[in-house]
Amino acid sequence: MQRRRLGRTGHESSLAILGGAAFWDSSPEEAERGFRMALDAGVNHLDIAPQYGAAEDVIGPLIPSVRDRLFVGCKTMRKSPDGVRDQLETSLAKLRCDRFDLYQAHAVTDLDVLDERAGAIETMLSARDEGLTRFVGVTGHDLGAPSTHLEALRRWDLDTVMFPVYPRVWADEKYRADAEALLAECAQRDVGVMAIKAVAWRPWGDQQPTAGTWYQPFADEASVSRGVRFALSTSGVHAFCTPGDLGVLPLALRAAEAYVPMSHDEHRGALTAVGNDEVIFPLVEKARR
Repeated sequence: MQRRRLGRTGHESSLAILGGAAFWDSSPEEAERGFRMALDAGVNHLDIAPQYGAAEDVIGPLIPSVRDRLFVGCKTMRKSPDGVRDQLETSLAKLRCDRFDLYQAHAVTDLDVLDERAGAIETMLSARDEGLTRFVGVTGHDLGAPSTHLEALRRWDLDTVMFPVYPRVWADEKYRADAEALLAECAQRDVGVMAIKAVAWRPWGDQQPTAGTWYQPFADEASVSRGVRFALSTSGVHAFCTPGDLGVLPLALRAAEAYVPMSHDEHRGALTAVGNDEVIFPLVEKARR
């Protein structure tokens, strides 16, 4: 699998980042199969969080044997400095790490949330100074994530951002303009950029979910490949997180292994192809698990 430098972190990250949400309700045996599948495909970067159900518990025991070749990114949604510190230490213990490579303020989606998390982010930056994490970043779903992350970069010296990049949301002119402004700032500051929701399709609506994701993902080879290629061909994006479903994971990994950049026309054409689909956001209205 190809690798790209993740901005100022200097890490040569695999194009696919293993999304820990896929292990939400996994047994230890299922988790090990998925984890080994990703490593065998060339993945060298894990993204995980306490909010991902059983993920930390089932993945933690698998990390020590590969820690020297795995970039470990974790997250917190805590607001208070003490709460952040407690959760950081708990996650370090569960994941058998002395320090994280990346610790992220998770689910920062609008300015109100950013303001609420100011003390938490300061605590994370202090943890970086202490050596408990090498880098600090911000993540977020929803339509307000790009503009909010841009403001976060203006307030703090952050190392990475993570936000949605998939064809249907990119077809929204305001979202795309906000995202492109963020990407330009990231390029100027050498901030690492990770995409989420690369294989998102639409909300579940009244349908019975057939995957572990809160939105309906594409689940056929061609569509997954298109989504992965679209995200990775978006200028400024360094890598994408695999979706939170073990059934779709092999498709996403194969798409990353076979990645060939889209031409400008293909990239624009992907927007047209999904023009009638419903956007999966706002999350609070459309999420379903």
